Amino acid sequence: MKELAFTHILRTLWLATLAFVVITLLSACRTRDPQVVHVAVAANFTEPAKEIAQLFQRSTGHIVLLSFGSTGQLYTQITQDAPFEIFVAADQETPRKAVTEGLAVADSLFTYAVGKTVLYSSSLDLSKGETVLRDGRFQKIAVSNPSTAPYGTAAIETMKSLGLYEKLQQKIVQGNNIAQTFQFVETGNAELGFVALSQVVKRERRSIWIVPDTLYSPIRQDAVLLNKGAGNETARAFQTFLKSPEALKVIEKYGYAPSP
Repeated sequence: MKELAFTHILRTLWLATLAFVVITLLSACRTRDPQVVHVAVAANFTEPAKEIAQLFQRSTGHIVLLSFGSTGQLYTQITQDAPFEIFVAADQETPRKAVTEGLAVADSLFTYAVGKTVLYSSSLDLSKGETVLRDGRFQKIAVSNPSTAPYGTAAIETMKSLGLYEKLQQKIVQGNNIAQTFQFVETGNAELGFVALSQVVKRERRSIWIVPDTLYSPIRQDAVLLNKGAGNETARAFQTFLKSPEALKVIEKYGYAPSP
């Protein structure tokens, strides 16, 4: 009887220990469950955002869902209760507007990059880009919608600074965002167009003219934590990661200048 009682006690202890181990493991698994953060990203930042998201996911195990569009279009979606938790814009004004209108966390606002605009063509030699613009021997030139895309504003400013806007105005075809503008040029619907350096940084040098900074206002690009992400530690962690040395390497690789 004593042996049976002792065996019963041992079995009970073993089962209790096993249960404790299982509960501990399950708890640990739950702690490490991948969390999700929804990020609205300006179209010009598409490729670097993808790389940075991958680095973040490899480092933390958490998932970053990216949605791309023009800054103006994304902001409209934010005002209409889109599920975005971080806004990575192509300007400073729109994220600040989000703060002013009570849609974002004020002390989370920061400049993550300074963009550069370029003239790009898949068919023309742009080694002397300004000369190509002045000669005007093309039918169509693509720009982004300046009312929603800061790179469109930079394109218009560039043409005006060169005194060419009135001459070229009738040749302009307008993309909804910088991604569509790039496609117009890439598919030949426009012989050339103003896009972001980040989109063509790996293309042949002769197909690109980097527009001098003096011809357009600086494209300072800000990010901000939206109210929907204020309680999400993963969202805060991703925003912090945007400032990390790993992220800065990617940002500079795609032709952006670091924040001054």
